Parts: sequence; structure tokens; C-alpha cells
Amino acid sequence: MQAKELKDKDLAQLQEQLNGLLQKQFDLRMARGNGQLNKVHLLRQVRRDIARVKTVMNQVRG
Repeated sequence: MQAKELKDKDLAQLQEQLNGLLQKQFDLRMARGNGQLNKVHLLRQVRRDIARVKTVMNQVRG
């Protein structure tokens, strides 16, 4: 996901995307805790995507 793609969305769509990413992060953390996560790099990727969405949301608000 790139910031260019996010800047085209409105605030409601960004919030929806953020909720989906937070759920995905939770699922990955639970899988890691159970020892079922083979692709550990996905945690870092999702965490950075969350930061991108939050950054764009702050730019849109103010």
C-alpha cells in the first residue's frame, strides 16, 4: 500500500481501512502467539500500513 493510493480516499474510507488493518494485526499477533505464523515479516508490513493510514488521516483532518 502506498500513500498515493490513500490520499484519494475520504475520511470514512480511511477509517474503514484502518479498522481492517488493526484486525489483521490482531490476527497475526494471535497466530504468532500460537506458533502458527510462518511469515513474520507481515507484522512489520501491517504495522507500517497502519502508520501510513493514520498519517494520511491526520493530513486530511488538518
